[in-house]
Amino acid sequence: MKKNCWEIKNCGKRKSGSNINNGEICPVTESGEFDGKNNGLFAGRICWRETGTHCDGNVQGSYVFKALNCSKCEVYLQIRREEGKDFQL
Repeated sequence: MKKNCWEIKNCGKRKSGSNINNGEICPVTESGEFDGKNNGLFAGRICWRETGTHCDGNVQGSYVFKALNCSKCEVYLQIRREEGKDFQL
């Protein structure tokens, strides 16, 4: 089974995660807009498209502002490799 971003990074920002402070749940873990993209749960395999992600302890902006950082991220690179020609940007 392919892993979602929170599993790859082990960030703990899901409802039952270990790194939930003051209810700060990463929107990737509940977003319905991108559910199923790149064979992921919610936006877990297209996290670079979700606004307000909690990457490396910092809340990120929209795709336009975080695209360069995301393109170098191990999650993005792994998913791109795994999806091959079916990869959805």
